[in-house]
Amino acid sequence: MKLGVVGLPNVGKSTLFNAITDAGAECANYPFCTIEPNVGVVAVPDERLQVLGKMYNTKKITPAVLEFVDIAGLVKGASAGEGLGNKFLSHIREVDAIVHVVRCFVNPDIIHVEGSIDPIRDIETINLELVLADMETVKKRLDKAEKYVKTGEKAYIDEAQLLKKLYDHLEKGQCVRTLPLSDDEKKMTEGFFLLTSKPVIYCCNISEDMIGRQNEMTEKVKRFAASEGAEAIEICAKVEAEIAQLPPEERPMFLEDMGLKESGLDRIIKAGYKLLGLISYLTAGEKEVRAWTIEKGTKAPQAAGKIHSDFEKGFIRAEIVSYDDLVSLGSMTAAKEKGKVRSEGKDYVIKDGDVVLFRFNV
Repeated sequence: MKLGVVGLPNVGKSTLFNAITDAGAECANYPFCTIEPNVGVVAVPDERLQVLGKMYNTKKITPAVLEFVDIAGLVKGASAGEGLGNKFLSHIREVDAIVHVVRCFVNPDIIHVEGSIDPIRDIETINLELVLADMETVKKRLDKAEKYVKTGEKAYIDEAQLLKKLYDHLEKGQCVRTLPLSDDEKKMTEGFFLLTSKPVIYCCNISEDMIGRQNEMTEKVKRFAASEGAEAIEICAKVEAEIAQLPPEERPMFLEDMGLKESGLDRIIKAGYKLLGLISYLTAGEKEVRAWTIEKGTKAPQAAGKIHSDFEKGFIRAEIVSYDDLVSLGSMTAAKEKGKVRSEGKDYVIKDGDVVLFRFNV
């Protein structure tokens, strides 16, 4: 999973990126300090791996990973190449979902590119640039499709009808993700690689003194997010930066002192998994305990293909026990004796927390 971190200049985007990835993106109090996309790969926190690691006395623990891309700040006119617009648009096209950082605090010492703090205006500024870029993309495809409609082929007719539907929606200033589409239309739309079809997590960057308190600006963002089926979370980038500097063993106490149950990274990852419909299944043994990320609804052979294409091609069956059953019984042997290990075939849908051993033959 690749998440693109976006936002207007000086909203705390790179500060947050640094904190959650420890990748060292440059931070400065002026626009466009992040000129090339900075990439950080982070482990997805999963306590189950440590528990299984001890159970199997494993040599290696491999968590699922998440890639964050810190993308250059956007300004009005980006869709027409203003500022670093062309770079922004090309980099955002490559990510699976967007973490849109929105400034929800007032600090006269930190300049704002628009001269004032208004999170909804900031969201709409970026969304409008993405809408305008998508309109250009859809118009080009529509012009091409309409030429082939004359052939009478159903595929061209269906594509032209869908593109017209998308264009009309975009023309109203609406993101594609807010347009109700059938499953077939969604599948076709995926091939257009539209910016506004990407799922979004709105990340409200608040000040330290607003942690745990009602904030009118964040409430507005949450209502906006709900209106388009997006996720919204509150994070204090400054506090996240402080957490990142602490040894891992000291972080839980620091979070507790701040009145926080979990770090911003944990909240972003949970929101990302929920938004993209992702789960993790586990493999366990003496050599390695590992988490594998798949989409909800993935069947056993396709899940096996995540490990290696040969596993999917030669799939025979999957031996499965739930994580909870395995841990409560203490070992795979005990789980088998209690009848908790199941043999599942090609139609089995993998569930979050399944501990799996794939049988295959190539």
